[in-house]
Amino acid sequence: MTLCRDGKISFVCFTIAAIIAGIPDILLRIEFNIYIHNLFSNIWIIHVFQLAFLNLLIFLAFKGFLYQVAVRSIFLGYGLGLGIVISIIAPLSWKCLGTYMAILTTFHYSEFLVIAWTNPKAVSIDSFVLKHSLAYGIAACSSWLEFLIERYYIPTMKYPYFISYFGLILCISGEILRKLAIFTAKKNFNHLVQTEKSDNHELVTHGVYKLFRHPSYVGWFYWSIGTQLVLQNPFCLLAYAVASWRFFHDRIILEEITLLNFFGQQYVNYQKNVGTGLPFISGYTLDT
Repeated sequence: MTLCRDGKISFVCFTIAAIIAGIPDILLRIEFNIYIHNLFSNIWIIHVFQLAFLNLLIFLAFKGFLYQVAVRSIFLGYGLGLGIVISIIAPLSWKCLGTYMAILTTFHYSEFLVIAWTNPKAVSIDSFVLKHSLAYGIAACSSWLEFLIERYYIPTMKYPYFISYFGLILCISGEILRKLAIFTAKKNFNHLVQTEKSDNHELVTHGVYKLFRHPSYVGWFYWSIGTQLVLQNPFCLLAYAVASWRFFHDRIILEEITLLNFFGQQYVNYQKNVGTGLPFISGYTLDT
């Protein structure tokens, strides 16, 4: 199992962008004069210039699908680098946002990378999961808005506390579980629920699938809740928990209907021995 060309290009773009994002702040730390012109009197202008320059380079270097992969990898990599910088050197009330940025960008990039690694024939722009759904986009924007409003009126509310570090642990654990699930399933994993069984589609019951029937959903569920703990967003924490639970409840029922159709008694036996892994979600059974 080797990384395909699309994955290699994305990894190079992602890594370079993450490194470049930290350069201006590192130079400031060592008191290097980066303000070579009045135009660059604001460090954020430098970041905009760097990101624009990177996008120009990949526009000249790649075309078509590879350009679409590269531009998203650059954006996510730069977001990771910037998030790390903010989490380290920004004022206390902004540090949680930096950690969140690093978590979010890593999640979306790694979704593409693991598919490019384990199932390159299925890789697409949608593998970044950046356009998951309208509801997902609204939820993300709502969490950013809540953070900014609460930070504006109660800055100390966003100082890193134990709850934020616990959220970080939850995000890392959820991320690892989800990626282990994808690596274990390999070509049997897909971001979309399949309605037709392919010739090489197998029921995976080993590895993390011995623990949960839907380990990738378990990981994503706790990752999503963890992001709001990191931001210390009380309202979105509750909203994310409810919305994520409802989404995965419906998704698992839909998916298990197709899996029962694909694998019949084999999947029935699997259901009897292994739970879904999500609280109060039993999935779909033939006697439902």
